[in-house]
Amino acid sequence: MPPPHHLPLWQRFWRRLRPQLGTIAWAVAVFAGVHFWQTRDMPTGPAPDLAFTLLSPEGGRTATTLSQWRARYPGQPVAIHVWAEWCPICKAEEHNVHRLVADHPVLTIAMQSGPADTVARVLRQRQMPWHTAVDDTGALARALGVKAVPTYLVVDAQGQLRGASVGYTSEIGMRWRLWWARVF
Repeated sequence: MPPPHHLPLWQRFWRRLRPQLGTIAWAVAVFAGVHFWQTRDMPTGPAPDLAFTLLSPEGGRTATTLSQWRARYPGQPVAIHVWAEWCPICKAEEHNVHRLVADHPVLTIAMQSGPADTVARVLRQRQMPWHTAVDDTGALARALGVKAVPTYLVVDAQGQLRGASVGYTSEIGMRWRLWWARVF
């Protein structure tokens, strides 16, 4: 057998990776188990038609419902991101949502973060140009089955809740869930 430095790159890579496959498999299994445990109570089926005050990125306020908001984006899935002003994980996730909002319909729900004026101030201070539903009592989140923040949900084009994740969700994870709802 030739010395290791004379092997092709893919064979050297495989030699280093092969002993770690068991550890990688365990890590994936633990990650998947935690994800399934966190989302075990998340509802599926039709999204409830929630009524809320919508703050626009320009600062306007509109009384609307989830179905009215979704009607702006016919035939495509939409994302719902439930967050809170006081949540450090939500703050760490803001940049993911910010990039997602640039090219996908995303409704954010500010859960237990105060009245509309307070939420609007937080959105301005943190430079978050998001369409945000004000949920100062947590009633919207409860209607969606959300018990923790941040939570990310997808409502597919048929109005079905899909693709829930609880806790930090990467931008790729958010985009993947939207793609999955669009394709399947």
